[in-house]
Amino acid sequence: MRGEKSKATTIAVVVALAFAAHGVFAHGDEDHSQDNKKSPAAAATTAPTVGDGPQRLADGSLFIPKPVQRQLGIRTRPAKSGDLAATIELNGKVIADPDAGGRVQAPFTGSVLPGPKGMPLPGRKVTKGEVLAWLRPVAGAIERGNQQAQLAELEAQLAIADGRVRRFEQLEGAVPQKEIEAARIERGALQKRRAFVAASIDAAVPLVAPAAGVISASHHLVAGALVDAREILFEIVDPAHLAVEALAYDAGIGATLISASALAEQTALELKFVGGGRQLREQALPLLFRIVTPNSMVAVGQPVKVMVRTAHEIKGAAVARQALTKVGAGETAVWVHADAERFVARKVRVQSLDAANVAITEGLHEGDRVVIEGAGLLSQVR
Repeated sequence: MRGEKSKATTIAVVVALAFAAHGVFAHGDEDHSQDNKKSPAAAATTAPTVGDGPQRLADGSLFIPKPVQRQLGIRTRPAKSGDLAATIELNGKVIADPDAGGRVQAPFTGSVLPGPKGMPLPGRKVTKGEVLAWLRPVAGAIERGNQQAQLAELEAQLAIADGRVRRFEQLEGAVPQKEIEAARIERGALQKRRAFVAASIDAAVPLVAPAAGVISASHHLVAGALVDAREILFEIVDPAHLAVEALAYDAGIGATLISASALAEQTALELKFVGGGRQLREQALPLLFRIVTPNSMVAVGQPVKVMVRTAHEIKGAAVARQALTKVGAGETAVWVHADAERFVARKVRVQSLDAANVAITEGLHEGDRVVIEGAGLLSQVR
């Protein structure tokens, strides 16, 4: 009986503590009926208890518990305003480096025949001077007939010249040596002319690679395909040597340029300025940059955004480009870590610095802790 009474006493104490923890008991003559009533403004900005999950509060800010912040990989950095190099954003595209790539074109109208390794396919590595394919000339009926008639005439002239040389050689000593040499030279010239004409009728011409690299395009060529003169057959690109061409509408950019980078979708590229033209194309000057980023996963023809840093300066805070997010009607904003578990979206005005960073010129205060990693995940909290 004593054991059962002790057990009942313990349960009663636990229950009493549980109720006390939830604020059920009042003490003395105090009235606690108004303790849980708060003004609407206070309720809108007060964060829920730590046990609640991430949620968007009534004022648009976010409540994110510390454990969830660690799971999302949220990282912040204080904003520091200062003088930054002004950047101009240009439209560009990836091209093959003129010093590394190459192009194979048809020198005349003909039929394409496979090379020693078969028809070149996109992605195949080639070496400089390698025979990619053969081109057999194709002519019309009249042109082919004229070539055959010319070949027959040359063969007849060659037969006469060959007979003359043999007769002179039999009369050597009686015929001046200079006439014998002239007959031999004439026979040699006719032999070469006959070979050239015969080759123009049936002989195939090799198509060789002008540079080492990979076949980037073969224009769907198959064995036996007929191509016109000057038609592009194969394009060769060295993936380790690519360039970017951008169009600048300010002729003085080249004089104030400090450095440049490019953004291809989510890939940042480091660029080296090579030079700019002095003739307008589409009302702009073409600027050429080489990609110095190793193993850059970009393709020829891919559009890129080129950020050119100039000698001019602007006032702003540099933050990572991935800190930017969209709010409301597509407005640009960043997330600021206002309290330990509260994040607030700040609409900002930005200007590009390079492929990885931007300058926030308006919307931030000195020392605001800006979310630089995980901003996209915060924007998904509802």
